Amino acid sequence: MPSTARGNLANQAPSHVEDLSTQPLIGPLPGAVRDKPFAWLLLITGVIGWLASGALVLEKLEVLKDPNHVTVCDVNPWVSCGAVMQTPQSSVFGFPNMFIGIVAFAIIITTAMGILAGAKFSRGYWWGLQAGVTLGFAFVVWLWSQALYSIHVLCPFCMVVWAVMIPLFVWVTIRNLTHGVIKAPSGLVKLVSGSGWIIVALLYVAVIATIFFAFIHVFAGTSGY
Repeated sequence: MPSTARGNLANQAPSHVEDLSTQPLIGPLPGAVRDKPFAWLLLITGVIGWLASGALVLEKLEVLKDPNHVTVCDVNPWVSCGAVMQTPQSSVFGFPNMFIGIVAFAIIITTAMGILAGAKFSRGYWWGLQAGVTLGFAFVVWLWSQALYSIHVLCPFCMVVWAVMIPLFVWVTIRNLTHGVIKAPSGLVKLVSGSGWIIVALLYVAVIATIFFAFIHVFAGTSGY
């Protein structure tokens, strides 16, 4: 009997260690990285991003049918989805970028619904989600820089995607730091976990500031339009 008990404990040990791998490293956790609030954050950002991407897909299809189609967000020479859609940057991988958003935000929505339903995802899944969100954020930053400094035109629906990617990237990263998916010193984890919304706000301010200075001639009324 003792040897059997020891054998059972040995067999159970690996699963116990695996369960601990995604347990919170600090406490109490910030509200935004607790399961339900975090799931709602994913769901809200995912739905907004998906709808913006869907609107872009519909407008792109209209542009493909009629190159002279005026999109719903063609406001002036500096605010125009249609103008951005005509640029090479809008199809970096050989197909319209917005199709990436349709698939990527659907994954975010599915993850959120899974968490709300009580699902527990593995460490590997969280690593995959982190990689996807990080690549998506980097891609959005590149598109933002292209819009401001190369194309010189803003796409409103694209800006909605930029807006949701900021809290999505920040809070997925903080969630994975606080749950030990991403290994980091506890001091850094505590600092970042307590500053999530401050980081989000600073990134929003940075985006607004760069837009202002890139289009200062428009705001100053010296553009000639």
